[in-house]
Amino acid sequence: MSIGKKDFLFIIVIFVVFGIFWAISGEEKTKKVPFDDKHRPFYEIMRQTKSKMEADKGCPACHNEQGGVPFPAKHPLKPKDGPMRCLFCHKLIDKYK
Repeated sequence: MSIGKKDFLFIIVIFVVFGIFWAISGEEKTKKVPFDDKHRPFYEIMRQTKSKMEADKGCPACHNEQGGVPFPAKHPLKPKDGPMRCLFCHKLIDKYK
């Protein structure tokens, strides 16, 4: 059984695809939810209900544009754009999940 020209081409394509995935993968860029007194209730909600959507409901109380913790200028979603899904991108610290 010999390896033909098409087989080598296939192997090269596989290496190129894996190389692209490796090149674009990297360090997680989103911020994690801090484990402090302000965010501890959300960790408790997650521990009890295992529901990110339940924990997300409390975020707009502090994170808002009307005098709360402002969103960065390049933040992809603002509360006016739809329901807050903070924990879709922002992860909880692993040790307390």
